[in-house]
Amino acid sequence: MVVSEKSKILIIGGTGYIGKYLVETSAKSGHPTFVLIRESTLLNPEKSKLIDTFKSYGVTLLFGDISNQESLLKAIKQVDVVISTVGGQQFADQVNIINAIKEAGNIKRFLPSEFGFDVDHAHAIEPAASLFALKVKIRRMIEAEGIPYTYVICNWFADFFLPNLGQLEAKTPPRDKVVIFGDGNPKAIYVKEEDIATYTIEAVDDPRTLNKTLHMRPPANVLSFNEIVSLWEEKIGKTLEKLYLSEEDILQIVQEGPLPLRTNLAICHSVFVNGDSANFEVQPPTGVEATELYPKVKYTTVDEFYNKFV
Repeated sequence: MVVSEKSKILIIGGTGYIGKYLVETSAKSGHPTFVLIRESTLLNPEKSKLIDTFKSYGVTLLFGDISNQESLLKAIKQVDVVISTVGGQQFADQVNIINAIKEAGNIKRFLPSEFGFDVDHAHAIEPAASLFALKVKIRRMIEAEGIPYTYVICNWFADFFLPNLGQLEAKTPPRDKVVIFGDGNPKAIYVKEEDIATYTIEAVDDPRTLNKTLHMRPPANVLSFNEIVSLWEEKIGKTLEKLYLSEEDILQIVQEGPLPLRTNLAICHSVFVNGDSANFEVQPPTGVEATELYPKVKYTTVDEFYNKFV
């Protein structure tokens, strides 16, 4: 039996929050892995240390910039798959990646910077609405240009939300009182960052995910806010004081609060008030579910996640 070679993968945004996990998983999975980085990134001590780690995995560094079409095109011509994990400020700049992919003509799959909630199903308020609209715009452009794609929907990053239950200033789960967004009943979905990377890299060469939306919905991790609080209370043997932040309260803070808080709360409104994370079914033929495609992947459950905090 002939074993096909693993695709060469270029990751743009590889030193970012989710990008670093994808770089490590891609390299350790045997994919020739390339990372596009700015030369100025080497001057950042923290990022420079991360890049040294990438080198230890055998990753190839390509110097360039998403806004420099020449360097972008040169990088893209060396690979088969492009994964973008750029942050919100650069969502719109992915037009440059699309143009370079079209010009290069060799890319088998493009995974744009999604790695969140399904923007085609979300009903977000501002300022989150504008961020989601940019993702929608990029999706439609990819489709219009006929570029092969996979959209990755991982919902909440577990390490971002679960350690403090959305209480942004906290470092560990609450032990006295907890603020619950809305009534705490809508379901949401949480996926550990390492698992997001594993499912994503599994998908890049999988024909079942070509021109599809890959939804990550680990069954044990589809939980309401109230269910997560109950799970945590069981672990610490204590009942927390619960403060419910009503929709009206959330909307007021979103209108009047500082920008980072406004954006985070607008997303929380979409997820915990509207239920936009889990209130729709994954619809074939355009949608597929990761844990069904890759049952051998042992994902981290929310229950297991909290054990380290007890």
